[in-house]
Formats: sequence, structure tokens, C-alpha cells
Amino acid sequence: MTFSPTVIFVVIFCVQSLAAVLQNGFMVAVLGMEWVRSQALPAGDMIVAWLAAFRVCLHGLAILNNFLNFMFGSSNYYFGTLWDFTNTVTCWLTAWLAVFYCVKISSFSHPVFFWLNWRISRSVPRLLLGSLILGGLSAISTVTGNTVTSQMMARENCTFNYRVRVFFQYYHRCHAMLMSGTPFFLFLLSIILLMFSLYWHLGQMRHHRPRPHDHSTQAHTTALKSLAFFLIFYTSYVLLLSISTTHVITIYSSWRWAWEVITYTGISLHSTILMLSSPKMRRALRMKFSSLCVAGS
Repeated sequence: MTFSPTVIFVVIFCVQSLAAVLQNGFMVAVLGMEWVRSQALPAGDMIVAWLAAFRVCLHGLAILNNFLNFMFGSSNYYFGTLWDFTNTVTCWLTAWLAVFYCVKISSFSHPVFFWLNWRISRSVPRLLLGSLILGGLSAISTVTGNTVTSQMMARENCTFNYRVRVFFQYYHRCHAMLMSGTPFFLFLLSIILLMFSLYWHLGQMRHHRPRPHDHSTQAHTTALKSLAFFLIFYTSYVLLLSISTTHVITIYSSWRWAWEVITYTGISLHSTILMLSSPKMRRALRMKFSSLCVAGS
């Protein structure tokens, strides 16, 4: 029995998306129970909880949107708008998480970093609210652009319709660059600053007696491993997503699912890294596996 490449990539995409929904849902459940139990969450865990919750929605909407496109030949207008809102919020939450790690872990002695270190934990609720506002503005911009363009394209004028199409493509490219490129720049800047901070810290350590347990170096290394590994996949996600939304390259239907698999691999793996690099999540996983083993025996 032979399977076409489309069927194979559909299965891979579904398995990948369901796995991402489960692991992000697990993080939301663990952090949600902690919030209910203690009535508070650390600032970093608050960003992770929001990021995991929106990634559950993002993967769910991606599944629905792609299957509607696959079955009926076009995606649903409302699902597309919700996906745009969720994707924008997710990109900004990813950027704020990288900025938070950078500010809290970096060992720069500049007054700006001291001020940011003092302020960022208190500013996390405002950053989360700002991400929602930016997501809403992105969705409103997309809806407005689509509505105006569809009304203008209804006119029977070939030259005018061609100009509208060109304007629409330019509009979408600017929109994608602004809403995905800006948080990606913040994410990249945070990684570069962390690398310089680690380099500066190691230079300082050469002039002092090395300590057996240097917590600053360990924190730098752990954060850089997580962020640097994700940088590769996040770069591919932003690049492929920008190409897809701006229609720079025509993606043939037979390879659409392969494109979707590659696009969503990055954020799926980043969720796995977040879960496995957190002692709290590893402890919850061990407890869950232990309870399952006891129940199975």
C-alpha cells in the first residue's frame, strides 16, 4: 500500500500539532494549579503560562484553518483573523520572555540594566496587556485591509484591479514585517546581549579565583542554550511565515503540508525546551509518570 507525500505530511502535521497542544496544555495546567494554590506566580512563569496558553490556541487554529483549506479549497475568514491575532500575541510573548531572561540574568553594570532589572518584574502584567493590544491592532489591520481590498476588487476595471492587487501585496508585506519582525528583533537583541554578558562575565572570572558553583555562569549558559537553540527554529518560523503570508513564493498544494510542518516545527520544539529546562515542569512530569506507573501496576 503506497501513500502520497501529501498524506504523509498531513499525518506528521497532525501528530506534531497535537503533541504541541498537549505539552503546552500541560504547562498551562501546572502553572495554573500553582497560581490557584499560591494566588500568585513569578513574573517569568506568568509569561510562560500566557505563552503556552496562546500556543495551544495557535496550534488548534492552525489545524482547523489548514483542514478547512484542504477540504474546501479556502480557509475560513474568521479563523484567519483569530490566527493572526493569536500569532501576533505569541510572537510578542516570545520576545518578552527573551527580554525578561536577558534583563534578569545579564551581569551588565550599566544603570539602565539596573533600572530594567528593578522594573521588569512589575511591568510584566503591562507587557502581557500590551501584547493583547498589539494582537488586536494586528487583527483589526488585517480585517480592514481585506475588506477594503475586496470591495475595491469588485470593480470591473482590469488596470485598477491589478493596482489594488499590488497594493494589497505591499500592504501585507509591511504588516508581516512590522508585526513579526519587531518582536523578532527584540528576541535577537536579547540573545546578543546575553552572549556579550556571558563573555564579559567569563573575562571577569579569569581575574578572580574560580568558584566551584558559579551560579551566574550556570544561569547564563542555561538561558543561552535555550534561546540559541530556539533562535534557529524561530528564525525559520518568522521567515517561512513571512514568505507564506506575503505570497513572495507560490506554494503548490502538493507541498503545502510539508511547508506547514517545517513552519511549526520551531515553536513546537521551543515548547519542549521550555518544559524540559524548567525544574518545576520536570518535577511535575516525574510525578505524573510515577502516578501513571503506580496506576498501571
